[in-house]
Amino acid sequence: MAQPIQFEILAADGAARCGRLITGHGVVDTPAFMPVGTRAAVKAMAPHELWDIGYRMILANAYHLAVRPGADLIREMGGIQAFMGWHGAVLTDSGGFQAMSLASINRIDEDGIRFRSHLDGRPMLLTPESAVEIQQKLQCDIMMALDECTPYPAELSYARQSLELTARWAERSLRARTSENQALFGIVQGSVYPDLRAASARQITSLGFDGFATGGLSVGEPKLLMLEMAELSASFLPVDKPRYLMGVGTPTDLLAAIGMGYDMFDCVLPTRNARNGCAFTSGGRVSIKHSRNIRDSAPLDERCGCRTCRSYSRSYLRHLYRAGEILAARALTEHNLFFYANLIAMARSAIASGNFAQFRRSIASAGMEDFDETEEN
Repeated sequence: MAQPIQFEILAADGAARCGRLITGHGVVDTPAFMPVGTRAAVKAMAPHELWDIGYRMILANAYHLAVRPGADLIREMGGIQAFMGWHGAVLTDSGGFQAMSLASINRIDEDGIRFRSHLDGRPMLLTPESAVEIQQKLQCDIMMALDECTPYPAELSYARQSLELTARWAERSLRARTSENQALFGIVQGSVYPDLRAASARQITSLGFDGFATGGLSVGEPKLLMLEMAELSASFLPVDKPRYLMGVGTPTDLLAAIGMGYDMFDCVLPTRNARNGCAFTSGGRVSIKHSRNIRDSAPLDERCGCRTCRSYSRSYLRHLYRAGEILAARALTEHNLFFYANLIAMARSAIASGNFAQFRRSIASAGMEDFDETEEN
């Protein structure tokens, strides 16, 4: 089978590396953050706005798109890029996370995940084979193998059974792939048990995937434990293939993970927090809802060059948010995604110049705060 993607490491600084991921829809510089466009849309943003900020790859969700509007329709419309008017690359999550997040409407067995649609309750069976079939119809650039995203907390015995199921599903996913133009990534599980993480990584990396992801983290476990498991998992992943840390996304967590050697990231944090009135800035967290912003004529971030910071004051943004204007969500989302794109671009430059550790320290000393990923939901 032809190589659907190419990955080249251009520079390294310790474990951190910057590189180039070549897909059927263009080049993605790594490390790369992918905005989450679950239903083929990044909330509050038009595709050309994401492109102008600098994004070249976004994430969509195969389960949600299979439920509505349907993978067959998207294929008929020319694939997901043509359907949504996006010129860059797309990675689709298979639906394994939904098995956990929609636990009240699913059952997991050897065959796959038995859903009841969150829209109308109709029964669905998502198998490793059907997950690949759906993603091939979507014509995304990178597909994810179906896995069971082990919840936290999980008993040792359950976590072991879960990772073994994920390994069997991984093999079935590879056998189901027929497209030569789409990459397929395998996912490491193992919950928060080091021995299981290592076992899962060995199992998954022994298979013929085009890249590898670390999953099952940032699902409620303590942050230090999450970082420990992410680093342990990364140590088993091949150096010459892209490494993807799924669903982890505070600024300092991203920089920590880049320092571990991860190349790709996604998280709803910048867009979700924006819709709830919270912004990332070079000085830390800003809640636009706060009364201190009523008469503040300054932008969100004096050091930011995004359209929001060039155009609007904190006072105006607070007014928009309090008034329920759609522009508030758009302006804050654009700012947060610009912030993330700039942070990752600076990390790439720091790696290339051999100054990544110093760059991380400078971000910490600037007062950068992490956001609680559930606080503003």
